[in-house]
Amino acid sequence: MSNIKDALYRELELKIATNVEGISFDPHIFKPLDLGGRYQEVHHLCFEMAYETHVGILFPAGFRSPHGLIFNLRWDRRSPYSFILEKGVYYLAHHGEFLFPVEFLDRPNYYGLKTTDGSSMNVIAGYAQEGALAVAYSNECALKEKDHDCKFCNINATKAAYGEAEGVGWKYPKQVGETVGAAYRDGARHVTITGGFVAERREVEYYLDVADAIKEHTGLEDFNGTACVGAPHDLSIIDKYKEAGYRTIATNIEIWDRNIFKAICPGKELQCGGWEHWVKALEYEVEVFGRGKVRSVIVAGIEPKDSTLEGIEYLASKGVICLASSWNPNPGSALEGHRSPEPAWHIDLHKKTTAIYRKYGFTYEELYDCSAVPTGICHDIYRIEEETLPVFKAKVA
Repeated sequence: MSNIKDALYRELELKIATNVEGISFDPHIFKPLDLGGRYQEVHHLCFEMAYETHVGILFPAGFRSPHGLIFNLRWDRRSPYSFILEKGVYYLAHHGEFLFPVEFLDRPNYYGLKTTDGSSMNVIAGYAQEGALAVAYSNECALKEKDHDCKFCNINATKAAYGEAEGVGWKYPKQVGETVGAAYRDGARHVTITGGFVAERREVEYYLDVADAIKEHTGLEDFNGTACVGAPHDLSIIDKYKEAGYRTIATNIEIWDRNIFKAICPGKELQCGGWEHWVKALEYEVEVFGRGKVRSVIVAGIEPKDSTLEGIEYLASKGVICLASSWNPNPGSALEGHRSPEPAWHIDLHKKTTAIYRKYGFTYEELYDCSAVPTGICHDIYRIEEETLPVFKAKVA
């Protein structure tokens, strides 16, 4: 088993490196691939995660390494990593030297279905792998109205680039309920509802309606849903999400250093109560939902590492699972063209973050239940150490 773990950790380092540095390729390299048929294609639910846009050109949603880790696909023509197509096989390469053949992700069955109003389900809920769905009900953020967008965020630029081409728009509760119902019948078991900022009253009413629709179409009172919301001015509103049937809740603080928070997240500072209110909201969410049932995110690489780890540790001590997402400067964001820290910086951060989770007793299932994407680096470390990835079972067999 130690040989398998060693191989997995080598692949994990490559996963982090390609997250940060991207992968270079001719955007038309995937023409021979059955994207939208056998293989899952990218749909831009909230953000463009590549380093440049590719309107009208389909990319795969991701790929697997030889030992089963799921990699993101972030296109960057400048990267030393690349895809090479040779004799019908796609390879991940580094400076032109083959590393391993890649296995693109299968398209889920519900992607080929439509809601009763004729909407394609693959636009309503994206499949985030491992049985997890993500619904971006709003593909734009109202903070733009006062030029208060978070500086790292490109949600509005993504809507402008892909909205018409991909049919991106508001998702209605019945559409969401029907899509989640179809996906759950196909084996899905978790859904995150998220989106850009909308008026607070409109947000809570929408989430309640969506919960009712999901329960109707799945037949489940506990549908294992995460409500990803902004910090409400009236914290008692948080109780309503619990009453509606969401198992977990997420409020993303983004930056821990309160002064950097003011500069990078001006809308959250000026329109949403500021850093202290966001922390209070997270602590209140733990009171309502319980330890390990609340999630936040820090965009890792914008502030010093020590500051990020301080935030993760503090929130963990209060019962909040704070994820560190490796920052890549998105196209259309105010920080486009900046550089994320080198991969080794992120590797060290994720290892220390996982140690904090274990210190406070968080389980893999708790990470899974509160995460929009259950294939993060810390998720992988848990599954490597606990030997629960399929490759371990195959070895035993």
